[in-house]
Amino acid sequence: MKRKYHLGVIYLIISAFFFALMAVFIRLAGDVPTIEKAVFRNVVAFIMAGVALIRSKEKISVPKKAWFPVIMRALLGMVGIVCNFYAIDRLLLSDASILNKMSPFFAVVGSLFILKEKFTVPQGLAVFIAFIGGMFVVKPTFSNMEFFPAAIGLLGGVGAGLAYSFLRKAGTYGVKGPFVILFFSGSSLIVFTPIMIMNYVPLSGYQLLMLVLCGASAAFGQFAITAAYYHAPAKQISVFDYTQLLFSTAFGFFIFGMVPDVTSIIGYVIIVAMALWMFFYNKNRDT
Repeated sequence: MKRKYHLGVIYLIISAFFFALMAVFIRLAGDVPTIEKAVFRNVVAFIMAGVALIRSKEKISVPKKAWFPVIMRALLGMVGIVCNFYAIDRLLLSDASILNKMSPFFAVVGSLFILKEKFTVPQGLAVFIAFIGGMFVVKPTFSNMEFFPAAIGLLGGVGAGLAYSFLRKAGTYGVKGPFVILFFSGSSLIVFTPIMIMNYVPLSGYQLLMLVLCGASAAFGQFAITAAYYHAPAKQISVFDYTQLLFSTAFGFFIFGMVPDVTSIIGYVIIVAMALWMFFYNKNRDT
């Protein structure tokens, strides 16, 4: 059990690094429609997941009752990706990252309804305070030009959090991680590709390279985070997902010269503090 926990932590930190790297490549791709970026991100993930399934030579078995969480994980994952990409293109990388990293809190809420895992008053309080921290980053005023993309970024965190709850539900039925990724990526391509074709923007060689690297980074991140939540429950390891904020802040500063304002930093501190509180609270309850 301890080994599975440690593996979950390692996989989650690896995923945080690759998702932060994905955001860098999204930004470097420049003025390309969000849906077009999402298609390239999922094409690479689809190919890598397909190769992984073929090489594993394992029989794919999806129980009838597992299809609902697999489909919901795909739909909510699509919402999470589009909203996250939209925010990355319009906000500081660290702001977009922390709003997306509200997902573990929404995963806790989702676990109540999806996994029937009850959470306590302290856990509920932590989710509420973390949401307030998110408002420091969103800065909900009509005079704030970044309010809309920040709100979209927060919506992406909601989608991702609920998607991970359904991911864990699918895991309880024995559905393999690579299949979940393959189904998610394939479904995304079916939905996004017609929209991309209608609004297609020709890519330069440089933009194509950035989007391919974005897709590769996302695929590695997706495999790692899927492995993480298969090895351990979100409530035990989700705090380590916040290492993405460190990676994103560093990449944003050294590559783009981005520096978050004081209000955003206050929001980061509140959200990370609540994540730490939930981590130690859950750890003490389980011992």
